[in-house]
Amino acid sequence: MALSRSTRHHSIRRARQQAVRRTRQHLIRPARRLLLRPARCRGGRWFLALATAAASVFVLASSPVTAPAASLPAPGSAGIGDPYFPGLGNGGFDVRHYDLDVGYAPDTGRVDGRATLTARTTRSLSAFNLDLQQLKVTSVEVNGLPAAFTREGGELRIHPVIPLPRGRTFTTTVVYGGIPRPLSGPIVFGSKYGWMKTKDGVFVGCEPNGASTWFPASDHPTDKATFDIRIRAPKGLTAVSNGRLLATHDRGRTTVAHWRESKPMAPYLATATIGKFDVKKGTTPGGIPVYVATDPALAGGLDFYGITAEATDHWSKVFGPYPFEETGAVVDDMPEAEFSLETQTKPVFSAVRDESTVVHELAHQWFGDSVSVRQWKDIWLNEGFATYAEWLWDEHKGRRTTHQSFLAAYHEHKPDDPFWKINVADPQRDTMFSRAVYFRGAMTLQVLRERIGDRAFFRLLPLWTKLHRHGNVRTSQFIGLAEAVSHKDLGDLFATWLSRPGQPPLPAAGGAARR
Repeated sequence: MALSRSTRHHSIRRARQQAVRRTRQHLIRPARRLLLRPARCRGGRWFLALATAAASVFVLASSPVTAPAASLPAPGSAGIGDPYFPGLGNGGFDVRHYDLDVGYAPDTGRVDGRATLTARTTRSLSAFNLDLQQLKVTSVEVNGLPAAFTREGGELRIHPVIPLPRGRTFTTTVVYGGIPRPLSGPIVFGSKYGWMKTKDGVFVGCEPNGASTWFPASDHPTDKATFDIRIRAPKGLTAVSNGRLLATHDRGRTTVAHWRESKPMAPYLATATIGKFDVKKGTTPGGIPVYVATDPALAGGLDFYGITAEATDHWSKVFGPYPFEETGAVVDDMPEAEFSLETQTKPVFSAVRDESTVVHELAHQWFGDSVSVRQWKDIWLNEGFATYAEWLWDEHKGRRTTHQSFLAAYHEHKPDDPFWKINVADPQRDTMFSRAVYFRGAMTLQVLRERIGDRAFFRLLPLWTKLHRHGNVRTSQFIGLAEAVSHKDLGDLFATWLSRPGQPPLPAAGGAARR
């Protein structure tokens, strides 16, 4: 949205004065005169003159040899450097909050959005990037001032009119629109993922890199933020997102739903699933609010509400206190999405719908959502743990022990099976969701449990989630904590079961946790 001329001129004068105050101790007289003298040009030349003056001020201010490099304004990097997704995330700032206003027209598939990001700089920035795929940007503002921008592939590069000093909070507003297209490829079992159109709305599941198909983001798990998400959809449809539903109201033929996730969330865990849903709300026996939305076409199937309530309370005892404000599920008739996903507080279920999947996705609220990977190569810390949770659930229900589940998975794959060739601690991008990551990861945890005993193992899990609550982790950190808790050297155990090619020999009989 363009500012009026009078408001624009007032904002520029105020911004100039703030820039002078911030750099007063470094300015020399000619630069100060340049900033303070009245501008005589009009229209776009105001911004060119201001940008030139501001850049001159920062160059002059940082001319001493002793000035730290991070204090010099420079473009932020286009990605954080994750080996699997080098372009994901962005350097030079940390996002603190997303305020998203997203309108969706099911008849055309068009999205119109306005995203305001609040972030804090980690170095002085002359430009910075956001991840945004496919959609067209119509305007960008930084701290209320129009900013120039360019596009290259999935990158949106923004050039603020005044460079952003290190350690400052700033806002960026992006107005955008278009028809999102889902992503595809070998990563997610060959399935499409991201923003996926359904018969009556849209199914949104974005792991690992699909958040930027529907909003501008710093799309990497290390850049977590809180979210306000307002979804505008035709009356008669229900829009479900993360956290708690604050309000719904009608505007003519449109219903606006305002959701808020007050705990830090990785962008890929955000959802804005829309459709015709039957909604059931309540609390678990332990007092945690529950919100479950089910497509009427799937009525009479699995009791998602009951399993969600029971499993959330059970995992709260095993893994530590539930890390979010609400639990729930979104169950949609979307067979083209060949996966279910642990979207934060509201796992989304499509073609995969059974009890094991529900408890798996709920375990991810601890392992993956609250405690997130620092790099995607550590994905077994999400999937291995959630798969092991399925085995724990069967043990809890008296169906079979985790050791029996371990043996079944172990014997399912012959020694020459490619399953045993994948390095689970670094599985590579296209096989990061391979079966080995899930099941060899779970086997590793069972072998660990048998090595250190139940007492240490069930002290380790809640301690892990407590120490790294809402944070990011590496495999080496889990190994270190396991060794600290058990007072054992476990390096060879993890190397054998996670990384060495070939089927490991079974542990010696009589392990501490076989029951």
